[in-house]
Amino acid sequence: MSRALPSRIFSVAVLLMAATLSSPVAAETSIPSARLLLAANRAAVGDDGKPGTLDTRFAYSGQGLTGVTRSVTDRASGAYVDSYDIGPMRGASGYDGRMPWMQDISGAYTPQDGGDRAAVAINEAYRNANLWWRADHGGASVGFKGRGTIDGAAAYHLVVTPRGGKPFDAWFDATTHLLTRIDEQQQFLTITTRYRDYARKHGMRLAHTVTVDSGTGPAGLQSMKLTRFDIGPMRPLSAYSRPVEAPTGARIDGGAAETTVPFRLANNHVYVDAMVNGKGPFPFIVDTGGHTILTPSTVAALGLESQGSAPSTGAGENVATNGYAKVREIAVGGMRMRDQTAFTLDFAARQTEGFEVGGMIGFEFFRRFAVRIDYQAGTMTIIDPARFDPEGAGTPIRFLFYDHVPQVEGRFGDLPGRFAIDTGSRSEIDLTTPFVERAGLRDAYPGGVLVVSGWGVGGPVRSHVVRGKSLTLGPVTVANPVASLSTAKAGSFSDANYEGNVGSGFLKRFVVTFDYAHQVMFLKPIVPPPADAGTFDKAGMWINVGNGGFEIADVADGGAAKEAGLVVGDIIIAIEGKPAASLTLSEARELFRMRPDGTLVHVDVVRSGTPATVALALRSRL
Repeated sequence: MSRALPSRIFSVAVLLMAATLSSPVAAETSIPSARLLLAANRAAVGDDGKPGTLDTRFAYSGQGLTGVTRSVTDRASGAYVDSYDIGPMRGASGYDGRMPWMQDISGAYTPQDGGDRAAVAINEAYRNANLWWRADHGGASVGFKGRGTIDGAAAYHLVVTPRGGKPFDAWFDATTHLLTRIDEQQQFLTITTRYRDYARKHGMRLAHTVTVDSGTGPAGLQSMKLTRFDIGPMRPLSAYSRPVEAPTGARIDGGAAETTVPFRLANNHVYVDAMVNGKGPFPFIVDTGGHTILTPSTVAALGLESQGSAPSTGAGENVATNGYAKVREIAVGGMRMRDQTAFTLDFAARQTEGFEVGGMIGFEFFRRFAVRIDYQAGTMTIIDPARFDPEGAGTPIRFLFYDHVPQVEGRFGDLPGRFAIDTGSRSEIDLTTPFVERAGLRDAYPGGVLVVSGWGVGGPVRSHVVRGKSLTLGPVTVANPVASLSTAKAGSFSDANYEGNVGSGFLKRFVVTFDYAHQVMFLKPIVPPPADAGTFDKAGMWINVGNGGFEIADVADGGAAKEAGLVVGDIIIAIEGKPAASLTLSEARELFRMRPDGTLVHVDVVRSGTPATVALALRSRL
């Protein structure tokens, strides 16, 4: 995403799928249609079709961790509860035929009603119940793609789209008619699940080895070995519904209703001081699109052990690696969260933020409190959700949960869209590549400036930046936002399940209150809005902290920096005679945004050891 650090960190540790039942037949036969293929698959399974409950357990290994997983499924509907206990993490996901849900690693139970979460749950339930065996294929569209080769073996290929679900590819061995592979798009990743080592249990054939590949490299591979399989009596569908327990493990000192702390806005990111295990303070970003995260420097300072090595993706197209660590307590003001499992990840390097970041409080924090961020006063108020009074909070806007991210309905200009709300983004609005291409936004906004517009966990983010007509969230409309049209082919901005990501560049116009318990965000306008709302860099370059000054990491074609002869790798050692060491990175970036068009800004630079002074003629290109 167009930000200096990731908002949406995607851990594939929770992408655990139950094995689908199949069994071999004696010899390869010619299969001319989907109906005959699925009949052969059903005959091979030897399923008696009786209602009941399947309870399947696996030994898990992958991402540097070991543990156990379990899937409990309803044979008739495919409703399920999938749970895992892996290394320092425990969690679950479920679907009762109406609403999918997740239990994240902090223990909170949250509905999953945004993005592709319902479609993915419907797909899993469809496969769990083998609904494709029915005469009408369980209401799904089933396309027979014929015989081909997959993973080096002959197989028959189906493309299946359950009613309410999304397309997935299913491959059946040409000789045995066993299901061998499922390919399915989940969020912005293609998940490949392979089924191997079939053997008979309770009269049916089961895959005793299931592997999951997220496409993020060897570190993302996961393997499950069947250890137990039971068939029990049918349970009510309510057994698969989301538990209604409130999140635990957090409180406000003295039983107070709320606590208020100051924050620092740097690079449009909200930073608060946090104490971890009684040590600190450490600067923590407050990120509605993030998680509880500790950076490597904080892990080292606390003497914690980081376990595992899992792929993490978000803003940017590269894949990073995270681990997990147990944390006794995180305290911000009078708020305390206890006994948490934190991600360990270098998500915000000193070079891109300008200082050493200690960590992040994200979804797990917001899930336990109502939180008000007053961008005008520079304060964050943390409120006991049971005592939160929405009176005077502003315009209420309902949101859905897409994994851990709040997602609202809105419009970019006249185009409807689903927009993630992300205080961890520096931008006003980042529009995803699928939306940009589907809506023809590059043609609609031909004057865009191609720049590095942010820096995330996946590295630099490149976008065409334009001046949009308007951005509407619920009933609230803001004119002329700065919009980044993503060019990403990987990472979260390649996700087709939402249209854009709204960051603090937009939210800073409001006092924003989040009530995750009731899935409502409140916007109360700040009048007048901040002076830098709706502004964009006028120098035509991206700068980070380097050795001895600010290092130029990108120079945009046609911009002031390019015309002045600056190049990537130049070190800015002074701006307008002020040494770079006397300015924060946020202040330097703000200077290049806020000076009037036509202003000449003199910068002293060093290139390959040679000093020079150049003048930048600042101008807005939006």
